[in-house]
Amino acid sequence: MNLQSTSSYQKTFWILGITVFSGIILYVGKPLLIPFSFALFISFILQPFCKILERKGINRALAILIGISFIIILGAFLFYLLFTQFRNFISEWPLIRVKISDLILSLKELLTVQFNVSQDQVNLWFDDVLHSIANNTVGMIQTTLVSFFVNLVMIVLIPIYSFLILYYRSMLVEVLYSLFPSNLRGKVAEVVGMSITTYYNFIKGMALVYILVGLLNSIGLYLLGIPHAFLFGFITAIMTFIPYVGIIVASLLPISYAWMTYNSIWYPIGVVGIFVFVQYLEANIIFPWAVSQRLQLNTLVTLAIIVVGGILWGAAGMILFIPFAAILKLIADRMEGWESLAKFLGK
Repeated sequence: MNLQSTSSYQKTFWILGITVFSGIILYVGKPLLIPFSFALFISFILQPFCKILERKGINRALAILIGISFIIILGAFLFYLLFTQFRNFISEWPLIRVKISDLILSLKELLTVQFNVSQDQVNLWFDDVLHSIANNTVGMIQTTLVSFFVNLVMIVLIPIYSFLILYYRSMLVEVLYSLFPSNLRGKVAEVVGMSITTYYNFIKGMALVYILVGLLNSIGLYLLGIPHAFLFGFITAIMTFIPYVGIIVASLLPISYAWMTYNSIWYPIGVVGIFVFVQYLEANIIFPWAVSQRLQLNTLVTLAIIVVGGILWGAAGMILFIPFAAILKLIADRMEGWESLAKFLGK
């Protein structure tokens, strides 16, 4: 074995070691890193806006508070939409409960008449199913409550972190520059500036995703004949911003309307089918295409990053790891010896 091949093996093991170590740090440190990453994400978005206000003579702290207040108002609006959907669903619950009772009676009659199953056996089956649903529902509620309180702590921390990052941004940039030799500081400044642009492009890509998903939802519901198709379609698209819970709550109302309007189980199934199909397109085609196009990442890498982000950080990782990869590409484009990584990430 020659010296060159030995050096190549050492480099490979070094890269693998760094990758594994970084994965462990990201997974173990996610309670701290997730809110801090979201805060950094918000800070990059608000930084140009805050600079404009500061040039107009507004105090830095006040400028930052104005920007963060806008983000909080937007989040409160999304929460209001979610709460309104849930409240409307609760108001329709008596009618839905009657529909469910009628459906259970119809299924029991079908099993006893068409398939010659005894009434006792049918009742036993349904009792087991209802008991299983009740147990799973309790577990799901407990998990949701725990997740809610964890996310609530993160929601409180994110604006605080964002304010501090923006307020001390000059000092943080100086510290960052001091970590590199003087001949590399120009490249570091370029990467920092382009990172802010990258986050803007990411936001534009996400806006395009929500518009396309909203249109597809609305067209599908309209063709199915569901009332208020475009309202439900776009609310459901916006609510996907809230991981898992958003899409579930937002879909309850159009499903309920479909059931009560047509008095048939097939229309609610059709609504679920539309949302599942559109979510599949969003996760596997629309999101990778729209976001990778804005961030100059290839679609294969974008899909892989979404999966890795989901494994390490859950839904937050699926959102945050994409712009992180774009910033990594910016760094790789400007670093000697990183050409292979830049080529792998790029188009």
